Amino acid sequence: FITTANTLHSIPSTLQDRLEIIRFPGYLESEKTSIAKNFLIPRQIKEHGLDPAKLEIRDDTVLELIRNYTREAGVRNLERLISKICRKAAREVAQKNNEAVICVKQADVVHYLGVMEYHRDENILNGIGTATGLAWTEHGGELLNIEVTSMEGKGKIILTGKLGDVMQESAQAAISYVRSNAKKLRLPVSFFKNKDIHIHVPEGAVPKDGPSAGVAICMALISHCTNKPIKKELAVTGEITLRGNILPIGGLKEKSMAAHRAGVKTVLYPFGNEKDLSEIPVEISQGLKLIPLKTMDEALKAAFNGYYKAG
Repeated sequence: FITTANTLHSIPSTLQDRLEIIRFPGYLESEKTSIAKNFLIPRQIKEHGLDPAKLEIRDDTVLELIRNYTREAGVRNLERLISKICRKAAREVAQKNNEAVICVKQADVVHYLGVMEYHRDENILNGIGTATGLAWTEHGGELLNIEVTSMEGKGKIILTGKLGDVMQESAQAAISYVRSNAKKLRLPVSFFKNKDIHIHVPEGAVPKDGPSAGVAICMALISHCTNKPIKKELAVTGEITLRGNILPIGGLKEKSMAAHRAGVKTVLYPFGNEKDLSEIPVEISQGLKLIPLKTMDEALKAAFNGYYKAG
């Protein structure tokens, strides 16, 4: 038998053990646009009894649907939206005695579909105590903004943002690394004794999990503790160990696509993922500076504009 799924974590491990698992990467925006133009739109126009010469859905309109009305690695919901546009267009053509030629522009999407379904908050955080991580979800690559602050207290650690167990453990590992290297990072010995540390990942209603945010959490924490900002337009992914080693992660292609889409210029990634670089489309890799990392020392030197020096 053949079966499909969006994620693996919900499939019992005993069943996974009996399957040959083939992973299909998500589509690029340009690929989705091409699929819509050459296949989805003609099919929906035919199914709704429309004359192809009387309905035009422009490429910029399709891009608007992809970015603000869908959140998926494939094109299933994109086709549903195109179908909805065709239904309304068919009614307009009927009301105008089949003489109208309808061109659906980007500005017309709200008229046909209402307000945008998703607002991609892909602003790259640049302030002190913030870092931009990269996540791989069932919807494709996403930016993961991380914020760290502290207040007078007794060393309590607060983790918020609907983090899963693995991500909470990654945060704990990042905190332990910073605390154990306080002298090297030139932090006061009493910093963690007299303050409560709060780590938050915005969009608290969206579940988040996985180990690949460990390095980003560590960098945000160091940025806050040293009062130094991370370089602008930089994102990072990688799992951290207690000794500061950086381990490989999954979904580097999808994460790179998300970084490129959001205007990131530099991506720090684990050295162990160099084998995955060949999967990244040329138009994406050419627009990014990809820097491999083995240790947190390398990550900090790459991220802090020379502020950080190994002690």
